[in-house]
Amino acid sequence: MFRKSKWKIVAAIMSALIVFLLGTLAVIYISSYRDMSSRNRKMLERYTQLYILKDHPEELRPPGMSVPAHRPDGPRFEDTPTFQLSTFYSVAVSNGDGSVLAVENSDREIYTDEELREYAQQIIDSEKSGGTKDRLIYAAVDKGYYTLVAFMDNTIMQDSMTTLFRYTFIFGGMAIVVLFFVAIYFANRIVRPLEESYQKQKQFISDAGHELKTPVSVVSANADMLQREIGENRWLSNIQYENARMGALVTQLLELARTENVTPEMMDVDLGRIVMGEALPFETVVFENGLKLQCDVAENLCVEGNAAQLSQLASILLDNAIRHSRAGGTIHIDLHKEKTHAVLAVSNEGEAIPDEQQKHLFDRFYRADEARTGGDNRYGLGLAIAKAIVTAHHGRISVSCRDGIIVFTAVIPAL
Repeated sequence: MFRKSKWKIVAAIMSALIVFLLGTLAVIYISSYRDMSSRNRKMLERYTQLYILKDHPEELRPPGMSVPAHRPDGPRFEDTPTFQLSTFYSVAVSNGDGSVLAVENSDREIYTDEELREYAQQIIDSEKSGGTKDRLIYAAVDKGYYTLVAFMDNTIMQDSMTTLFRYTFIFGGMAIVVLFFVAIYFANRIVRPLEESYQKQKQFISDAGHELKTPVSVVSANADMLQREIGENRWLSNIQYENARMGALVTQLLELARTENVTPEMMDVDLGRIVMGEALPFETVVFENGLKLQCDVAENLCVEGNAAQLSQLASILLDNAIRHSRAGGTIHIDLHKEKTHAVLAVSNEGEAIPDEQQKHLFDRFYRADEARTGGDNRYGLGLAIAKAIVTAHHGRISVSCRDGIIVFTAVIPAL
């Protein structure tokens, strides 16, 4: 129980930390990418503003068309080292006949003039003013009698972002691993006091049960001897009745302590035979209470478990179903194999159990009917014992209510 709680705490801490860490890294990465992209596009825009088509006859320009100013107003990116070290390419295409008027390539000639012409033509045909192509960012600008398609090499930015992402992933992964062990440490610190308190509670129940067993036996023996001497007596009968109740409580306390603290001897057992063996004696009780009993039990369904405890589990669930069934109702026992588990479900027709009460049904001393005082020798320990048995068999137990049907389901690993 506490191991599951510890891992739930670790999962909660890690989920919060991972979301926070990934969110922070994503903001840093996206902000850096946008900042670098924006800066590169501004430099490319500045390049298009500064571009002048040289050595081209003025008579080819339409009448009245002038060349844009050489240095328009704007930030002087061209004076920065980043601008001067950046690699630009350009293709000027006539707006008249679509001929290529000029191609400017870098000295390194990473792209051939023919490749740049093809890129420029594709961009003009797409009628896009900006975007990316291969490892280039581009901008298409109408210069009047020609269209300038300018490119800027984006390799450095892409490599920088790739490096940033790689190191972010590496160091983020390392940070998550470190935080995982930190979360385990704090989870242990959180769970330890609860586990110690729970162990003390179990020890107290065990000690109290053993300490009360002897005086209860002595009171019972003395009351029986006294009854033989004085005969029937009202006050003596009260003593015997309350002592019997006390004895039943002590027995259940010891049973719970033994189930939780003692590791049962496990062996291969046929769970179907055990369930049917417990169901048969209850047929009379079911009939006397005006109920019906239906059994759908799979044969040769074996589990590794303790036969005595599994018998007690079936008995507790059946007894609980009988006591809480409405008159004329039907109790259904279903045992089947589901993948790698044996599933025992005991259902009865009765009043729906509120969700708030369902959470506490397997707690010790909990009874849904708070008005009951234990006069029927029921102290809210039966389902707690059932849960302890299932837990000892590495399984789980649950309750569900739907359409007036209450179902208790125990799931145990099958062979």
